[in-house]
Amino acid sequence: MTERFLLRGGCVLTLGAKTPNFRRADVLIDDGRVAEVGPGLRARDAEVVDAADAIVMPGFVDTHRHARRSLHRNLGDGSPAGDAAVPATPDDVYAATLIGLLGAVEAGITTVVDWHDAGVDDSSAEAALQAHTDAGLRTVLVHPSAELLRRLAEAAGPSTTVALGAGEAPADHGGLPADWAGARERGHRIHVHAGAGTTWRGVVSRLAREGVLGADVTIIHCVGLDEGDLDAVASSGASVSLTPSSEMAGGAGAPPVQQLIDRGVRPGLGVDDERVAPGDMFAQMRQAISLQHATMFDLKLAGKAGIPRLMTTRDVIRYATFEAARAAGLGEVAGSLEPGKQADVIVLRTDRPNIFPVNDPIGAVVWGMDTSNVDWVFAGGRVLMREGVLQADVERARKLAAEARERVSAAARLPARATARSEG
Repeated sequence: MTERFLLRGGCVLTLGAKTPNFRRADVLIDDGRVAEVGPGLRARDAEVVDAADAIVMPGFVDTHRHARRSLHRNLGDGSPAGDAAVPATPDDVYAATLIGLLGAVEAGITTVVDWHDAGVDDSSAEAALQAHTDAGLRTVLVHPSAELLRRLAEAAGPSTTVALGAGEAPADHGGLPADWAGARERGHRIHVHAGAGTTWRGVVSRLAREGVLGADVTIIHCVGLDEGDLDAVASSGASVSLTPSSEMAGGAGAPPVQQLIDRGVRPGLGVDDERVAPGDMFAQMRQAISLQHATMFDLKLAGKAGIPRLMTTRDVIRYATFEAARAAGLGEVAGSLEPGKQADVIVLRTDRPNIFPVNDPIGAVVWGMDTSNVDWVFAGGRVLMREGVLQADVERARKLAAEARERVSAAARLPARATARSEG
């Protein structure tokens, strides 16, 4: 199998701190890493990919997703079955996670942080890990059981790391710091699910005062946090994951985009729950920038002075790549195209009518593109999508997902609204 690829003649958005963007340049992938970026590169024994009518950029990083909910995409959070329609058996978890992650790849996402909330048993978590391996992209499996983390870390494939998930806010510390301390001793990141409601309000600032928060913590959603909590997030160096489509469509509320920016916090973006949100990062970028713009326009109409600047497309594309990789704990690995980093790369077609002519490459990605523009996807130098076609056994994944959906729907007494054929 070819391990060297030369992506030739594309508009290269490195989105990095050290390597500039190029109107036209080449990217050399060698042994799973970005070897060189620049014009006129040459490489023996490399497969050449013609990127002349394309944008080459780092793959999107989804900082928070519940992949096992993929069986009921677009069903809506108002389903009578609610969370009962979420798979819990190992076979169903595997099928749901696999189809969810393959959908992410097809959308140009090369890293997914998957919050596994299917109970604390080994078998369902191991099934999710197997799906991560089979899907081929880079992943982080977040699990709420500190006791399982060591075994999960040992079972994870080379492209998967594990992290501790804190979903319930404690009335007092209880066992929380011990869980966090144990995870930290083993080098695991901590993801805090501070979602809708007020359960985490005040808790985040208290944890910061007591030195529990730090740069190895990612706070998810932040919708229910108060000003003191947001100050604590900023001062502690913790990262933030926002899932704007899911947060607003699911009734949690508008994420505090501007409040975070005002404090110097640059969030990563994520999908969260495909039952109520699109599964691609194009939608998340547009949701985030549109929300911030609408908020600023409302302030202007109200006659407010000193209004913050409008978010730019250059800001938000980094929230889906560079800043997202940092929020996932993978800032040294992914999120930008710089020599030495893992070759998590996507090639986006610019010759399609939905985007042509391209007047500004970054603006085109943020405002105009969708999943139809995704042509090539590499994760660690491995080809996951070639010329618009997933390099996976899609029929097997569809069959497993259809069967799992029927089982889960029946168990939840949810009407089967579509057959496997119509879902295709």
